[in-house]
Amino acid sequence: MSEKEQESQVKIGQKLQAARQSKGYTLDDLQQLTKIQKRYLIAIEDEKFDELPGDFYVRAFVKQYADTVGLDGNDLLKEFDEQLPKTKTEEYSDHISQAVETRASQRKTVSGSVSKLRKHLPTIIIACVIIIVLAAIWVTAIVRGHQDSSTKIDNSSVSVSGESRKKASSHKKAVHHKKTKSTAQSVKLTESSRNNNSVVYNASSLKKDARLQITAKQRAWNSVTTDGTSAFSRTMDANSKANVTIRRNANTVVITVGNASGTTLKLNGKTINFTDSGRYNNTRTITIHFGNNRSSSSSATSAAANRNGQTTRQNNTTTATSRTTTAPNQNTTATNRPTTGTTNTQTNGGNQQAATTNNRQ
Repeated sequence: MSEKEQESQVKIGQKLQAARQSKGYTLDDLQQLTKIQKRYLIAIEDEKFDELPGDFYVRAFVKQYADTVGLDGNDLLKEFDEQLPKTKTEEYSDHISQAVETRASQRKTVSGSVSKLRKHLPTIIIACVIIIVLAAIWVTAIVRGHQDSSTKIDNSSVSVSGESRKKASSHKKAVHHKKTKSTAQSVKLTESSRNNNSVVYNASSLKKDARLQITAKQRAWNSVTTDGTSAFSRTMDANSKANVTIRRNANTVVITVGNASGTTLKLNGKTINFTDSGRYNNTRTITIHFGNNRSSSSSATSAAANRNGQTTRQNNTTTATSRTTTAPNQNTTATNRPTTGTTNTQTNGGNQQAATTNNRQ
């Protein structure tokens, strides 16, 4: 190869490199644009055409390189036609030109597609945002529905468990109440005496503490005394209840009711018929004697009655004695009355005699 040809080769390589650098392209950028391997681009700039795959590729790559960096590829090929390897036929060259143009048109199509995509990009973004929002709403609705269903299930389970607990507690209470009733001692009251205002009952000794229940249908004052000690005393409102514990060692219980017809008494759950089914509605005092204390209580009551009788007789004797003493005093007064009259007469007589003597003188 002559020196002119070498200068021509150097000039074409330098011309392409200068055009690339003026465009600001690197070899990597040019490789992306032309789809020509980087090592072939370096060989073209270094005029090492023998490193290219063949003579056809030399002209094709040079033309594509020139068109990409802003040069006219055909003019460049004509200018350096003698220095570049010859192709086999002109038809083959035309085919290469068409291939190069096809690639250029493909690049234009891609760039056009990119520009269209850029134009429609905001619309696409808005559509994506709307789709995402709708999807979020849909997912939220599903989650809420699931939570609501789970909440309903929890509420139903809670209500069922609550009902079961209530049933269990009520069953326990009923069993406890039955046990209490079964274990409570039945107290049998025997009427000992009665009058319009009071009634006395006798009963066996208590083996356990008893419960006295007072129910006031109307407002009334009620009291309970156990062996002389007050166990209950207050005014009860209408439709109210009160429970009083009677100790098992109690001897005498005295119940005072303010309204017999409006008061109900129960001893260990058994009603005390202290009004005899309404025949004695004026009953105010109910006395219950437990165990062997009935005889002692009766004796005490008789002794108290005897003491009251003796006291009454003593009072009557004292009254009679007072009356006897009063009679002599009356006689003495009567005796004194004539004496006083005589004295007065005598005094008047003396006065008259004195008056006569004065007149005479």
